[in-house]
Amino acid sequence: MSQENQTEFLLLGFSDLRVLQGPLFWVVLLLYLVTLLGNSLIIVLTQASPALRSPMYFFLRHLSLVELLYTADIVPRTLVDLASPHARAISFQGCAAQMYIFVVLGIAECCLLTAMAYDRYAAICRPLHYATLMSGRACAAMVGTSWFMGIITATTHCSLIFTLPFPRQPVVPHFLCDILPVLRQASAGKRRSEISVMTATVVFIMLPFSLIVTSYARILGAILAMASTQSRRKVFSTCSSHLLVVSLFFGTASITYIRPRAGSSVVTDRILSLFYTVVTPMLNPIIYTLRNKEVAGALQNLLKKQVA
Repeated sequence: MSQENQTEFLLLGFSDLRVLQGPLFWVVLLLYLVTLLGNSLIIVLTQASPALRSPMYFFLRHLSLVELLYTADIVPRTLVDLASPHARAISFQGCAAQMYIFVVLGIAECCLLTAMAYDRYAAICRPLHYATLMSGRACAAMVGTSWFMGIITATTHCSLIFTLPFPRQPVVPHFLCDILPVLRQASAGKRRSEISVMTATVVFIMLPFSLIVTSYARILGAILAMASTQSRRKVFSTCSSHLLVVSLFFGTASITYIRPRAGSSVVTDRILSLFYTVVTPMLNPIIYTLRNKEVAGALQNLLKKQVA
């Protein structure tokens, strides 16, 4: 029999922390429902409202779509696992599929957040060229590139990892088939995959983050050069939501994938993963709704239409 037919991955989940399983189930379920509602609302608002037709909201709509698919890949199974007192197995193919989707969407989100930072840079620092730099074709190309880079990266990682030899039922101390926990269970030949993971970390975490920092450094320079305090506040308010989302996403991703292995622990890894797979996707639409007057206004108009 092939390895695919023999191997099952035993996801430990939170079965070793049974006291927390019950409360975690309800917390995760609540956050998941808020995530579904919030991101679906952002997609509807940016599609239906004429006031939200700018490139920034085009990217935001795709970011919300990524968040919906991202949580759908992970959270339903996590909830089933939390409802069980024992660790549950996932098939070889199921683990590979979950990791593939997880990586595609994670890389796509990195690229989309970078595109959104470039959009803010173009709007504030190069306003005369904004219409050309952020044309409909250019925005579509950026979104398409984000998905393409995710697919290429996921295909490379999964091809390298799931051709490695594994024990018959490796125990993965995690609640999802994340790259590093699964890779550590391989019996041999992990070097190529580890190099691939480190390369992807540099390219898709450090490089995008560096580009975002560079964009905002130039934006800050432009803001400081403005004579009017009111203009400064208005410009900064258009960037604050995106900055907060970037800090949440890249902060947890950097700690998870760049932190030295010697400084990691199983419990810490799971808590961090729970944060960026459940909490962050829930916070993003809330941040954009509460801190963005245009989105809040579009929401009020939609509610008024529904009531009327």
